[in-house]
Amino acid sequence: MAAPDCVFYRTLCRCRPGPNKWSSPAICREVLYVVELQRYSRDQGSSVYFPQAVLNGDDLYDATLTDGHCRLRVTLDPGLNPLVERYVLRSGSALCDAAFTPAMTAQLPACPMAPADRDSYKLLSVEVSGGAPGEDGGLRRFHVDSLSWFGSSGPAGALVPLRANRSVFLPLWNNVDYSGEAWREAPPAEEEEEEEDSERRPAVTVSELRDSFLIGHGGVARGVVHHQLIVRIINKSHLMYYGRKDLNCECPYKAVLEVCDRTGSVSVVLWNSVCLGWYRRLKPGDIIKLRRYRVKRRFQAQQDDIEISVNSRNPSALISVLPESSASPQHLPPATSYSFCNSKQLLDRPHGVVCDVIGLLTFSGRPERIRSDGGAALLEYHWLRLEDGSSNQPIMVKLFATSQPEIHHKLHPLSVVVCTRLKLNRGADGSNVVFYLTNTTYTQVYCTGMRHHSQMSYRKLRPVRQFLQWLRNQDDRQVLSRALIGGFFIYPSPPVSLEMYMRDRRGVPGFLRGAELHRELERLRYRERRTFCMQAAVTMVTYSRRGAEECCLCWRDQASSLFSSSSPFASPSPSSPTTPRSVRSPPSSSSPSLSPTSLCSTSTPVDHRSGTSRKRRFTETLPHKRRPFVTLQSEHNKSVILFEASMEFLESTNADEDDKEDEDGDTSSFVTAPLHPDQPPIALETLPLRYDHAHREEHAVAMAMGGALSGRFDSVLDEYYTLRLRALSDGVLVDTLFLPLSSSSPSPPLLAHANTWTSILSHGSFCPHTPPPSPADLISAATQLANQRLVCVLEACHLGGATTELVLSRAFPLNH
Repeated sequence: MAAPDCVFYRTLCRCRPGPNKWSSPAICREVLYVVELQRYSRDQGSSVYFPQAVLNGDDLYDATLTDGHCRLRVTLDPGLNPLVERYVLRSGSALCDAAFTPAMTAQLPACPMAPADRDSYKLLSVEVSGGAPGEDGGLRRFHVDSLSWFGSSGPAGALVPLRANRSVFLPLWNNVDYSGEAWREAPPAEEEEEEEDSERRPAVTVSELRDSFLIGHGGVARGVVHHQLIVRIINKSHLMYYGRKDLNCECPYKAVLEVCDRTGSVSVVLWNSVCLGWYRRLKPGDIIKLRRYRVKRRFQAQQDDIEISVNSRNPSALISVLPESSASPQHLPPATSYSFCNSKQLLDRPHGVVCDVIGLLTFSGRPERIRSDGGAALLEYHWLRLEDGSSNQPIMVKLFATSQPEIHHKLHPLSVVVCTRLKLNRGADGSNVVFYLTNTTYTQVYCTGMRHHSQMSYRKLRPVRQFLQWLRNQDDRQVLSRALIGGFFIYPSPPVSLEMYMRDRRGVPGFLRGAELHRELERLRYRERRTFCMQAAVTMVTYSRRGAEECCLCWRDQASSLFSSSSPFASPSPSSPTTPRSVRSPPSSSSPSLSPTSLCSTSTPVDHRSGTSRKRRFTETLPHKRRPFVTLQSEHNKSVILFEASMEFLESTNADEDDKEDEDGDTSSFVTAPLHPDQPPIALETLPLRYDHAHREEHAVAMAMGGALSGRFDSVLDEYYTLRLRALSDGVLVDTLFLPLSSSSPSPPLLAHANTWTSILSHGSFCPHTPPPSPADLISAATQLANQRLVCVLEACHLGGATTELVLSRAFPLNH
């Protein structure tokens, strides 16, 4: 029982209803903290618990709250779901004016792990105090695990969902990974004990099962099969979640294993709670023994074929993992085969081919999410850049979740990464230069630091050994100089002409009005990435440097400014979606107006501090780099990191190459001026960062979904432009970032162009063959944009809370 000084005790004891009575919500006026948020899908009975709510989505959230004295588990009212989905309400958030209502004990789910005699509450409404993502809001000062539970609200055993008949929770950001301690890495003890006394030779083969089921020979495969089957796992799928609101299933998961013996191959489907006990334990290459399973016709097979169904009931299947040495040679299943391709070979491979790759990771992108083809689910992915030395073309991998969250967390530069069962995607024009690899159902990932490579049979293959030979000659410092993480990233690069862009979109660009764009941005969920297209004109260009935004260069189209100032959308609020790029916590709810003194000539840069136009009043000189700055780390052994990486293959290294620096630069002057008040600084998440191997764990935490970057990380890019666009359709203003200096994209060689504003916007970057124009020259040349009608391609990503990143990737001039 909680002490009287417990906030929950003082608040919730007042709202407990008597027999056949219902009380009004209890409001907690004191600060509470969110310890944990857990997601699950609702079932057929979930709507009973929310009679007044409109259940639009499939997700429900349970939250663990604390006041510093005790803990309380509650369920969020579905009306609060958008706060979680946009990463406003999160672990560590401080809550004010929380409104609770009791949930009648009769409403508790029938799940046997959720006793019906415990206090239960719902959180109806709440005010989330300010704070950037990653801040704990004061939670860190409490020893949460040692706090008692309020009343009888604590779990009797493992935590289970409060408002649905589910036995496990979903990850917050995808439906593919597993989440929670219920997913065991060690096999069930009773099955291992049974295996020790069993005979380690097969009683039936794959071909016998197939013939028996499809042809009817002997009836071996009818009903429950007790005959022992010994097979090797060839491929392992990611977890597949099939929970639906109209389905009552405690653990709605399945996973598919492709297995083989000497007579053939077959699919083994793990169902429901079998996934909890065995999915993490089994890996490709393992030899397994199966008994008490069912043979069924394979679902959605092009030809008549079978699959083996392994369940925890009716019957309860028996699974064992056999050591390689335990199987007799005549019954040993064939070894796992691989199809490794290096970057040179991939240039000639056709679209859609499935292959395996190994490479040195030199870029790990930030996690993002995109809508699935059906539009309901959000799929989490991030980009990887691998190098293998066989060509100058890196191997680009768009890696979606593979039900290996611990491994994805370790995918940082200088790791040796193996990805199996990837599919090759080529550009729409079939170009050999532009390609990338992405997941199949059976994609698996292995990297150094997890002790995987030494356990896998691929380490002995010739392509792997050739890669390791190349790795011996690499230098840590040279690789570190080009190692990047995070930041805005787009691949493949968009077309450089409107005609090519329209052709890629099959002639349907889907132009949005300005107001429509704002509505779409408001619908984005945390780290959701989308591409939009609109027709607009540029009314203002600003050049800034991160950390020195008080000094900037600015050009404004005077005619457009005068026109816009009379428009109802001319002065958007920083907290409004009308200024969607990297908007931080709103400083004010009022809309700033453009004063007459802030209007500037269409031909001169402006000093905002004096409000006057000044031609070339240069007060500071900035170094201007065409390529990222290089930070070299001194090492006693120049290849210590790569040596440790290759040791997992039982190989040695002998690096003897000298490090190289590839920097060129010139100096350019610029006019100092304060940042315009409704243009907040660029978000740190937008900038690619230099990888620091000494702080790789901090990098991993900060770059993960729900992580937060801080100023102590060193960004590669610190110069950026902000373009204010006016939608031609309705005059709505939109601020968007433009990053022509970004060098993190390993795109194919860029085409030469004249470095005019029109060509720079069409190519998304400066010409790589000539020195880039100085910021002052570029701002002075912005008069080229006056009265230009453009087709603008915008990349949007919601970064959490009030921050939405909007980047202009291309702008094509419209012919008059």
